Amino acid sequence: MPLLRFDDQVPVRPRKIAVAGAAGSGKSSLARLLGQWGGLPYVELDSLYHGPNWTVRDTWVDEVEQIVSGDAWVIEWQGEEVRSKVSENADLLVWLDHPRWLTTYRVIKRTLSRRINKTVLWSGNTEGPLREFFTDPDYIVKFSWRMHPLIRQRVITVIKENRFPQLHVVRLRGQRQVTAWLNGPLRTAMTRSTVD
Repeated sequence: MPLLRFDDQVPVRPRKIAVAGAAGSGKSSLARLLGQWGGLPYVELDSLYHGPNWTVRDTWVDEVEQIVSGDAWVIEWQGEEVRSKVSENADLLVWLDHPRWLTTYRVIKRTLSRRINKTVLWSGNTEGPLREFFTDPDYIVKFSWRMHPLIRQRVITVIKENRFPQLHVVRLRGQRQVTAWLNGPLRTAMTRSTVD
């Protein structure tokens, strides 16, 4: 399976898109935008996963599997229990392989903003106290730092194993490449006839 660059033509008009990257890479923002551009339904995976008090919803795996069995969708490529199912059904995987410092900066900025503004997230949850950075090994900033190389390895494994022949993978490194890809290859692919 070839790895597409930001300036390579997207060989299909994508209808089933997954977006990969560490926390802070912009997965949800890009996935939402791709849904708008392509007229595709976007479902934020975190909204399916998180229940009240940061519990895990019992139904989330079934809900993700139901979504990705459909004809058109955009979702984040995360969650060990569903990642393979998403890959099996997607036609495009957009890999946000930004530098680690950039995703860390973004996740810190986002976390501070959410905490200060008491932003209500999924199922009524809010970011925990900032002091939990020192006590919680899974605090989102630490989690993002730890997951960055693991996400990279998971995408590389998907490419090397070539278990999903229908899946095209595009690697975007930094915001300039994201913008260039959106305004070039993706725009062209989205206007392509579905019969091509």
